[in-house]
Order: sequence, then structure tokens, then C-alpha cells
Amino acid sequence: MTTHNVQVAIVGAGFSGLGAAIKMSQNSFTDYVILDRGADFGGTWRDNTYPGAACDVASNLYSYSFAPNPEWSRSYSHQPEIHRYINDVADRYGVRDKARFGVEVIRAAWSESEQHWLIDTVPAGTDPATAAMTTYRAQHLIGAVGPLCEPNLPDIDGIESFGGTVMHSARWDDDVELSGKRVAVIGTGASAIQIVPEVAKRVAHLDVYQRTAPWIVPRTERPYTPVEHWLFKNAPIVQSAGRAGVYAFNEFIAFGLTHSRTALKPVELVARANIARGIRDRKLRDKVTPRFQVGCKRILRSNAWYPALDRPNVDLVTDPIARVTPSGIVTADGTEREIDVLIVATGFHVTDSPVFDCIVGAEGRSLAQTWETNGMQGYKGSFVHGFPNMMLMVGPATGLGHTSMVYMIESQLNYLVDYLKTVRTQGITRVDVDEESQRGYNTGIQHALRNSVWVNGGCASWYADDNGNITTLWPGFTFNFRKQTRRFDVAAYSVARDSSAADINTPPVLTSTRA
Repeated sequence: MTTHNVQVAIVGAGFSGLGAAIKMSQNSFTDYVILDRGADFGGTWRDNTYPGAACDVASNLYSYSFAPNPEWSRSYSHQPEIHRYINDVADRYGVRDKARFGVEVIRAAWSESEQHWLIDTVPAGTDPATAAMTTYRAQHLIGAVGPLCEPNLPDIDGIESFGGTVMHSARWDDDVELSGKRVAVIGTGASAIQIVPEVAKRVAHLDVYQRTAPWIVPRTERPYTPVEHWLFKNAPIVQSAGRAGVYAFNEFIAFGLTHSRTALKPVELVARANIARGIRDRKLRDKVTPRFQVGCKRILRSNAWYPALDRPNVDLVTDPIARVTPSGIVTADGTEREIDVLIVATGFHVTDSPVFDCIVGAEGRSLAQTWETNGMQGYKGSFVHGFPNMMLMVGPATGLGHTSMVYMIESQLNYLVDYLKTVRTQGITRVDVDEESQRGYNTGIQHALRNSVWVNGGCASWYADDNGNITTLWPGFTFNFRKQTRRFDVAAYSVARDSSAADINTPPVLTSTRA
């Protein structure tokens, strides 16, 4: 077994992991490593390669503020372009040599005796029982895997018996031939509404299985003109102004989601008009009209979804799935529809990610065990009591239903850098958020959610955990989160200091337990 000593280990190489690396380098924290099981930077934008994969946030806002991209081809970017942007930024800021790709973290455990994290890794795709293990010994752990990394496969009776091909949208296989085939898609969420219009053009027949109809508004996507590209390059303030405008509009939506559901009425009218424009058949219109308030589940964007469902080779099935057979899918009414390929677009493990089982804190309990009773809880979406020197990117109560997660990530990057600066200047060796601080923070989150559409909108969504608690979403304006994370508030934490205060990698001498 090989062991490497580093000051900081970053797990994940998507927007948050890359951003952490860049900001650390810019602030003279250069002793770090990035660990990722994939082949390059990109995270979810590397892994999700299904047909039609694209972002539903405007391009100018779905990018780092410190690394604008004047080359965006369209107002809403597609997966290949976002993936390319992330890798271009990694090269521009010179952090690629810090990354170790093709590496899977199988366990990250805090050692109280060493006051460090011990991170066990194996080559991705190998058997941990027999593979050569490499351990990284790090004083600080940055968990940057994000919530959309572990596909959620549906628990459907008989699915393992299906004789054709089964693939999850997040593990798309381009070698599977769809042309002329009978295909089924389970799910009508963000991935499905992008997959179905593309697949419907190629297959002989497509069955789309819907449990709950989503609210979908038009996607105002268009190519940028040569004049706009010239302005973006030569007058960057134009692109910055566009970014600010999109941000401001999205924050108005946040007001409706969290404070005044009446403010969402215009959005519902636009969504209903989108249905009427895209579907001719009145019975089908009724099937795709949601029975919950707009915003309760994520508001989706598409111009192609409803016309795709209206195609003669597409059937929308709303009867519950009873079981899967070797040749097809049987619904509750007893009807069996034969298929050749089954596409599962059922999202991700967000509140119950297998990643949580791999991270073990100071008391020997995993994140999964810690969150088992009361759900995901943390402090400012970043620190969790009992897990010293570990910061989560896009942690509990940081998710959004209306705007760019990159904005939230950059807010956390401010907090991360100030955290590391505080540790360095004060000679701190161990940082653990106080249980009272965390409890009070989460009480405030739940109080802020009480009037939100997510609580009162009449839907069930992945925003809530198995106990019905909404622990994923930020309950307000994103600029308030940025204000909260502008500085590291060390008073909310229990800390220990090294008496020498010379090198934060020096084994600690505990001199205090409070800041």
C-alpha cells in the first residue's frame, strides 16, 4: 500500500472540485490533490452524455464569474460544450497536474490520533478486495462529488429479468442501437424531457412511462450572433450585463418559490400555453397537465417535449408499472408492452447517496449513519458536526430550483478560502462545527421553508428525503447565502491549535477546544 501526504484532498472534479482547486492555488494553498473516478474534469457534464443533454440555465450564468466564456455558441449550452468549457478552464488555470483521474475513493475516515483524514483509493472499476490500494493522508478533506453522481435505479419487480438492454440516462451507452427498435423510457424529469424528443426520431416505437407530469416552460434557446460574440470578446461588460439580467430575473422566481406563490401564477400560465401549443389531442393534454402547484418540483424547460409526445410513434403511459418481464413492461391494468431497449431516467440518489457510506467521522460513524434519523444536516451547506476538517461542496440546504448552482458553488469557495486562511494564520489543526451552531442553523432553514411551495405545493419530489424533510434546498435568495458565506465564522466551531503555529501540516498539540 502506498501513502501520499497532502495538505488538502479534493474528491470530485466537476464545477465545485475544479473551482476549489483554482481558488486554493490563487491563495497560495498549493499542496493539494484532486481525486476523481472519471477520465477528466467535468463531473456530471462528463458523465451525462445522453442524446439532447443540455443545461436549463442560461449559458452566461452557468459558468464561473471569474472565467467567462465569450465562445458560448448558444444562449443555453449543451453537454459537449459545457464539458469542453470545464476542461478549458482547468487548463487555463494550470491545475490539471494536480488531478489523479481513474481513482475511486472507497473510504475516507478521520483519524483522531493523527488529526488527519485517511483516504483509501483504488483504480476505478477494480475490485477493492484485490486491487492495489493508495492512501492519501490529508489534513483537510473537500467533498466535491455533488448530489448528481450516483444513478437511482428503480426498484421494479422483474427488471433484472429483462432480456434486452437496460441503461440509466447517466450511464448512456452510444453503442446501443436504437434505430428501428421498440424502446421504453421510465421517467419524465429533467433528463427524460431531453432524451425523448431525440430518441423518438430514431425508434420504431417509444413508450414513455409517467408517474407525475412536470411543469414545463418554453426554452428560449437560440444561437449567439457574430455581433454578440464580438461584443463578448471585446466589450466583456456586455456579457456581464447579460449575466446580471438573467440572475435578477431568476431571483424573482425565487421570491415566488419561497415567499409568494401568487407570484408564480404567470409561470403557470406560460406552462399551460406551452402544453396547448405542443399537443393537439385533448386527452393527452390532460395527462401531461400537472396536479400540483408550479415550482413544487423543478420547473423544466423544453420546446420539444410536448411535440414529441404528440408523435404517432410515441405513447404516454400513465398506468403504474407492475413489473418487468423478459420481453417488456406490464402495467397495473395487466397490459404488457413489448420492448427491445429500456431507458431508465429516474434521477439520482440525492438524500441517500452511497457516497455517504464511505465517509467516516470522528466517532466512527459514517455520514449515512449520522443523517439516518434527521436527514441531511450541516452548517451553511459546508460543515457537518462530527466530521472535523471536512468541507462539503453543494452540501445540505444548498440546492436550487430556479437558478445556477455555480453561483452557490462560488459562494462556498469564498467560505473555503477564508476557512483555510483562518486555519493557517491561527495555527488551527482541528475544526468541527459546534452541534448547537448546526442545530440552530437547520432550525432556521426549516422555519424559512414553512411557507414555500416545496412544502405546500402538493407534490412529492426528490427535494424531500424518505421522512418528508426538505434538506436539499436553499430557502431563499441566493445573494443571502453569499452574504452568509463571505467570511469563515470561526466562533461557530470548536477548534484545536498547534502550539507552534508554524506549519498546519505539523501533528497537533491540543491547546484549546474553542475559538
